[in-house]
Amino acid sequence: MSSTPNQFALLARRRFLPFFVTQFLGALNDNVFKNAMVIMLAYRGGELFGLRGPILVNLAAAVFILPFAFLSASAGQWADKFDKARLMQLVKLLEVLIMLLGAAGFGLARPALLFIALFLLGCHSAIFGPAKYALMPQHLAREELVGGNGLVEMGTFVAILAGTLLGGGLVASRTIGVLPVSLATVGIAVAGWLASRWIPRAPGADPDLRLNRNPFSETWRNLQLAARDRTMLLALLANSWFWFYGATFLTQFPSFTREVLDADETVATLLLTALSCGVGVGSLLCERLSRRGLNLGLVPFGLAGMTLLAFALAAIAGGTAASGGGLRDVADFLHAGGGRVLAVLVAMGVFCGLYIVPLYALIQSRADHRQISRIIAANNVLNALAMVLSALLAMALFQQHAGIGDVFLVCAAATALFLVALCLLAPEYPRALAAWWRRGPA
Repeated sequence: MSSTPNQFALLARRRFLPFFVTQFLGALNDNVFKNAMVIMLAYRGGELFGLRGPILVNLAAAVFILPFAFLSASAGQWADKFDKARLMQLVKLLEVLIMLLGAAGFGLARPALLFIALFLLGCHSAIFGPAKYALMPQHLAREELVGGNGLVEMGTFVAILAGTLLGGGLVASRTIGVLPVSLATVGIAVAGWLASRWIPRAPGADPDLRLNRNPFSETWRNLQLAARDRTMLLALLANSWFWFYGATFLTQFPSFTREVLDADETVATLLLTALSCGVGVGSLLCERLSRRGLNLGLVPFGLAGMTLLAFALAAIAGGTAASGGGLRDVADFLHAGGGRVLAVLVAMGVFCGLYIVPLYALIQSRADHRQISRIIAANNVLNALAMVLSALLAMALFQQHAGIGDVFLVCAAATALFLVALCLLAPEYPRALAAWWRRGPA
């Protein structure tokens, strides 16, 4: 396994490219389906379901995340015991069937079918996750992990961008209808399954592992496994904070766009695009800023930037009064000063990328190779709990008649507290930041 001159050279390697394409198409399909559904809920929720859009949007987020809480432990066992490439192929085949169900939900305008498909899509992603992150250290050299993770995170957020544009754009065009959304999701699922068939074998690291069929006791055992290493546990908690933070902002964007910015679906898509582009840029910068090694200093640096920009977005949300007129399109939004919002979101995304990539590389490089999928599964459980907590917190605040700006402000304040706690509990992070700052980027 030879080293590569830079992260982009990995895209020419069979040990990386089919996997990259498979996970990219999976993330793309998640977001085409979810964003088509979320935009429909935000803008037509009252008409179709008789409930407020913000409540429905957060309910959809919780339904997608729920499977991670009870399925991740079993998925971690399967990925440690069985061939990860084969597991991915089976999961991608399942995705095709789920998207057929989702197509029926869109075509028949049946909310129940859409929510069932969304729940099953969450199951698909929960199974895919441990195999995805455990396969990388199996096919990549240690010095390639930061670059490989940077590409994967960049690809994920480019997929979010493309899925947002495609899913949101198609469902927003009422003259087109929902048929193209259905065709797109099924077609992408088929393409992902075909790409997965080219992933090289990745035999289970612990083929003699005895499977525990109780997901609850296995989840607890995985969490105990992760907790044995204090550095690992703090890295998992820091990783989960990223998903709490991201879920809080991403989930509110459709409602933020409509109720605060007085803008239409195209502007909601533009906001998600700005954040996704920023994350992609930040993820790709990690390898260069860390000199192709693992630099933990980027973690508090990224988290500090995330904190400041969360306060900035909360200030924008709290200081913007709805005009009560018609919804603005992109041109009107930009003319009314929307560039300030876009700049904040791009910068927020860059710092998010700088924060999350080193954490994934740390988890992959530090975990015992025989247990890595179960460690990733423990991470996914914590991530799921963080995102469900985000959705429940937002719904509770909305029930108390809080505004979207209040939700952003609570998240910003909590992130500031988490930054302080992380630096106190893990002083290696601020020490690495100080050393990196003195040395300067490559």
